[in-house]
Amino acid sequence: MEYIYLLLLLGVVIALCVLINRMTDRLKIPSLLLFIGLGIVFGVLLRPKIGNFTDYALGNVVCSVCLVFVIFYGGFGTNYKEAKPVAPRAMLLSSIGTALTAGITGAGVYAIFRILPFGGIGWAESLLIGSVLCSTDAASVFNILRSRRLNLKYKTSSLLEMESGSNDPVSYMLTAVFVAVIMAQRGAGSAVGGWQIFGMLCAQIGFGALSGIVFGFLGIAVLKRFSLSMGQSSTIFIIALAMMAYAMPSVLPGLWAGNGYLAAYICGIMLGNAHIAQKRDAVRFFDALTGVAQMVIFFLLGLLATPEWLIRPQVLVPALLIFLFMTLISRPAAVSALLLPFRAKGNQIFVVSWAGLRGVASVVFAVYAVGLIGEDNLPYDLFSIVFCVVLLSILVQGTLLPLLSKKSGMIAPGGDVRRTFNDYQEEGSISFVKIVVGENHPWAGKKLKDCVMPSEFLIVLIVRGEEVLVPNGETQVNAGDLLVTAAPEFENREEFGMYEEYVGEGHAYAGKAIKDLHLPQGVLIAMIKRGGGTVIPYGATKLQCGDTLVCIRLT
Repeated sequence: MEYIYLLLLLGVVIALCVLINRMTDRLKIPSLLLFIGLGIVFGVLLRPKIGNFTDYALGNVVCSVCLVFVIFYGGFGTNYKEAKPVAPRAMLLSSIGTALTAGITGAGVYAIFRILPFGGIGWAESLLIGSVLCSTDAASVFNILRSRRLNLKYKTSSLLEMESGSNDPVSYMLTAVFVAVIMAQRGAGSAVGGWQIFGMLCAQIGFGALSGIVFGFLGIAVLKRFSLSMGQSSTIFIIALAMMAYAMPSVLPGLWAGNGYLAAYICGIMLGNAHIAQKRDAVRFFDALTGVAQMVIFFLLGLLATPEWLIRPQVLVPALLIFLFMTLISRPAAVSALLLPFRAKGNQIFVVSWAGLRGVASVVFAVYAVGLIGEDNLPYDLFSIVFCVVLLSILVQGTLLPLLSKKSGMIAPGGDVRRTFNDYQEEGSISFVKIVVGENHPWAGKKLKDCVMPSEFLIVLIVRGEEVLVPNGETQVNAGDLLVTAAPEFENREEFGMYEEYVGEGHAYAGKAIKDLHLPQGVLIAMIKRGGGTVIPYGATKLQCGDTLVCIRLT
């Protein structure tokens, strides 16, 4: 019966995370902070039952699987057409820039531990911290840009989205290299020389990129040539492609293993920018899936964290100094070195530097490193230090990014940041609505050209018994016809919610006029379904038993 309690706990956690996410929108703070806090609280509450949760192997498996979908969606959701003008800069930042940040940060970590009274550490251990922390968090950047509608000048939004979505594989490669070096130094692995490191990097990049390209082309070919009959089958097939693209290079032996995260990202960006069926549905699904994945990752990381350990001087002091060094020195230095040759403006360099948020990937890579090397084989608490740096980054950089973007004059007036994502369409998408023509329907017996309807509506098909007609203005509408109508889809879902409420016997609304109802704040009755027709309500409209109210909730 233990799995029942596990399911109960998981359901409670996800429900709380969803409610907390709504609250953070109003507080204007990154929601990931509260997910972590929730994990820490549950860790403390469950400690009498399970003790300190330090199962890094389980954490690595769960977090790695979740991170696959986060990275895949980083590619799938990026609109390459919008990002193309800044793609060279984004690729430089995500590759050379990430490596530069890791190197400069590693040097800073080496100096920090030499100065502090906790004892010095070697170059490999210093560069491991720099490698783990050198990537920026795509999910946090996407969330802030979208939720705050931050459309930045000089296509900076696209630059940040592409850079943050594609630099996790580089961070993972560097982490894997220094994990191998440290394990060799500790006698837990075979000796790793310069040529072995070069071979590891070539295999990581080569086999990872090859897997992403192969599964990307395979997915596009299948989705374009075959009609998958099962509902949402395209989305399900895309999930399978993401998993296979990640797993295929990862199963290669030893030093020949490819970078699965790189494969997932390349596969995602290829599929996301191809013309495939049900792509908007897939984007919305992955939006929800990656949201749940982030909740699970940060909750689990909160469980792994022990509050007493985080506030120890040997954890908190280095973490604070490393955060300040990365925010004020290593990230700005790497960004400036790569963007100044492109004649980037000072305010753009400042915002790109500040937007280098550390996030979920950094902590996942820390869990991966600790799981392989072992806590006792490192001269510091890697997980706790990285955890604190990520907390500080999300809290300080994430909270201040909208304000500093505005103060530095980087907000582009009149633009829409949503156009940089693949679920944005300039003219909106089309929805299909069915209309059943009854005996008393006002269109029954009329030609289409004589039917009164909004100009945005278009009757695309008439289903008449077994016959399917493609109509024109002279086509007559008969009672019993089923009309397939096309109309522009309502897009502003973030600010409006729609639901139906049935007024049955004993319902509090039955027999009352709308003006006399005590509706919840922000709720409007937009339409009433009554019998076979609809009623457009006003204040004096009296509700009857059997009515179905179509309500709009202003969020």
